[in-house]
Amino acid sequence: MTIAGTDSGGGAGVHADCRTFFACGVHATTAVTAVTVQNSVGVSGFHEIPPEVVAAQIEAVVTDIGVTAAKTGMLASAPIIEAIAATIDKVGIGRDHKIPFVVDPVSASMHGDQLLADNALAGLKSLLFRRASLVTPNLDEVRLLTGIDVRRRDQMLDAAKAMFDFGPQWVLIKAGHLREDPECVDILYDGVAVIELPGPRFDVQHTHGSGDTLASSITSALAKGATMPAAVEFGKRFIVQAVRNAYPLGHGTGPVSNFWRLSEAQF
Repeated sequence: MTIAGTDSGGGAGVHADCRTFFACGVHATTAVTAVTVQNSVGVSGFHEIPPEVVAAQIEAVVTDIGVTAAKTGMLASAPIIEAIAATIDKVGIGRDHKIPFVVDPVSASMHGDQLLADNALAGLKSLLFRRASLVTPNLDEVRLLTGIDVRRRDQMLDAAKAMFDFGPQWVLIKAGHLREDPECVDILYDGVAVIELPGPRFDVQHTHGSGDTLASSITSALAKGATMPAAVEFGKRFIVQAVRNAYPLGHGTGPVSNFWRLSEAQF
């Protein structure tokens, strides 16, 4: 399940999540938190879904179809975050339950600007992170959430420790924004072990939906029963290929490609 906002341009949000779930061989279910007005150039507006409707979507799916892993994306507001926290406790999603819960703390734009109100950021930290099996912040989100401005690879562990103090089971710090580093070395941390996940750095403009795609590919692997380290390693391999095969769309930033895993159709 993805609990996130839409993207009318189709590059990110629940659209990227559902494409990734399909490419990874799992069935996608959704709980929509907001309807955005956006394209490849940027977001020009959004409409929040009432918190009780977000909660009802989650409960309707879990109590009938069932969910084997869930993730979040854009959560829009503090009341929506509060409704999600209460509902996942009720239906058994989260680190203290059997259903893994991946929190992608979407809170910064691609330019590093804050997207969530201060009370929503506080809700992420106090309510969702301690329920998370994994949190997956990029470095702009680390700065907003912890105050740590990571500029070098050797600062990433400090960021991981600060995020871990909010209570998740695992933390994945993404290194994509360390643009002067010749490699893209993410780190996975559980309070003791530090697992480095090296990968190539591509000189590409089109990276829209990369965070959603990484989190949803990890969630797909967890849904199939993978351990957290194995799921994150799978997600890293998936996003490397998705960025490698990114494509232009519109007049701005195009999306990473979830299609790389699908064979070419024959007509």
